[in-house]
Amino acid sequence: MVSAALYSVIFIFGTLGNGLVIYVTGCRMKRTVNSVWFLNLALADFLFTAFLIFSIVTVSQEHQWYFGHFMCKLNNFVSVVSMFASIFILMAISLDRCLSIWVVVWAHNKRTVLKAQLITAVIWVISVVCSAPYASFREIVPYNSKNYCGYTHEAPVSSLTIFRFVMGFFIPFLVICISYVAIGVRAKRLQRTRKRRSGRIIFAIIFAFFICWLPFHVVNFIEMKTTNPDLMKVIHIVGPLTVCLAFMNSCLNPILYVFMCNEFQKKLKQSVCFVLESALAEDHLSFMSSRSLSSHLSRISRKSESTAPPERKDTATSLNFTECKVFITEEGETMGTE
Repeated sequence: MVSAALYSVIFIFGTLGNGLVIYVTGCRMKRTVNSVWFLNLALADFLFTAFLIFSIVTVSQEHQWYFGHFMCKLNNFVSVVSMFASIFILMAISLDRCLSIWVVVWAHNKRTVLKAQLITAVIWVISVVCSAPYASFREIVPYNSKNYCGYTHEAPVSSLTIFRFVMGFFIPFLVICISYVAIGVRAKRLQRTRKRRSGRIIFAIIFAFFICWLPFHVVNFIEMKTTNPDLMKVIHIVGPLTVCLAFMNSCLNPILYVFMCNEFQKKLKQSVCFVLESALAEDHLSFMSSRSLSSHLSRISRKSESTAPPERKDTATSLNFTECKVFITEEGETMGTE
């Protein structure tokens, strides 16, 4: 039940946080290279945490699977694709930032939105190819009149585990570490305050990736090699917690990579204000006092009378036209607010 509770917390914060990032980067921000990275990263993390709902139900039901054969394969496929895509995009962001700070002129000329979109498309294709074997060996396994979603006996579990470790942790971790160490070396030339902030962010990114994913792979290797029953009991207790840590990385990514971006913070504040103004616009108009509205119209009418021709008929016409203009202006302001 502890695992189900942790899964639920990660599911809520992961889907909300990444969903907010998808909205802001996809609908509110100008399309740039960084927004392309952040949008695809948030999409991968959103899928990764959204499909966690099946794990929540399964863990709460003693790992029994109630969703059928197709969903058994689909759940595993989407989760692994999202995992690889998220990690590969983190690697791409690290390389992009390193090149942008070391090769400034080249990055200014060659770093385009179209190339970023092509790279993310290639990343998704590679993630699908890397994930296909995991889904192909996933089946409904009956045991003691109960159905479980797991790997078949014919599945090369050792090969799949090693491949996931190399492609999903070892290579990306080396690339991320080397990239951010290079960025840190370059950042020493900046001001001291910016250097300290940059150093904290770099350390947080490397530490979060390392601490979230390393225990998951270590436990998988131990489970693959050990035959000690006592150690297996420990693995069965610790294993779900390491999975929670791996899923938690998808909750930390929006904070580490996006919410620290000044442009994102600005657009997020504008979006929140836009929602609040839209929700409160009609209430604001309804609470406007009739006295203030009438006094406003009186001031305009007096101004119109002072500038109008002496004829009475023309004055009335001018007054009526002015009042209509006032209402149209106020309605236009209301529409602009909404």
